[in-house]
Amino acid sequence: MTDGYEDPGASATAQLPAVVARVTALADRLGVPHPEVFDVGRLSTACGVPEPVVRALLSGRPAGEPDVQARFLQRLDLLRRTRLKPGGRRYTQQEIADGAGMSRQQAGALINGDRRPTMEHCDALQRFFRVHAGFLTAEDPEALAGALQRTEQELLQKLADRERAAVESAEDPLERLLQDHGVRGIAWRAAQLPTDQHRDKVAEWLDMLLESVKRPES
Repeated sequence: MTDGYEDPGASATAQLPAVVARVTALADRLGVPHPEVFDVGRLSTACGVPEPVVRALLSGRPAGEPDVQARFLQRLDLLRRTRLKPGGRRYTQQEIADGAGMSRQQAGALINGDRRPTMEHCDALQRFFRVHAGFLTAEDPEALAGALQRTEQELLQKLADRERAAVESAEDPLERLLQDHGVRGIAWRAAQLPTDQHRDKVAEWLDMLLESVKRPES
């Protein structure tokens, strides 16, 4: 039997509620329904954690934790069921072995639980199935937190795109100017002008712009 990999720490257990809270806040701000961002089936496929465990962890309940070997077998089985060939069929043991750079006997022993995997085995299988590092080894709270952090990044990008679109469609010319260049940016550009006369011209133009902009009564 080969040496096993180290069991990851449980620090992400405390991190998970914070990630859930941030994703919830972003979803509310964007008007995205909670069932969409916390879709149990999607999260399970993304992180390898069984759906009942995902559901329990999201609700703040303890869900237990399989041992290292059981977790590896569970995650590898999910990969074989969900990461399919272009034709929709599962990869054979031989194809997995070839793609992961091991013998068919090694691949079969790992898949059947007859051999304890090393980190090298896990890395090779993760590369073959094109999943992130740690997919086969992370504890359940850590794996779920990682999947939700990727959701968080997607929501942050949506928020940035929405705010950018709002700025681009703004009718206020001063708002557009400040958003596009920023006050410091304008001052820096003005400072690069060759003479005081040029800089005075910029200040005069800004004064004229401020006077021309009619802001609504508060």
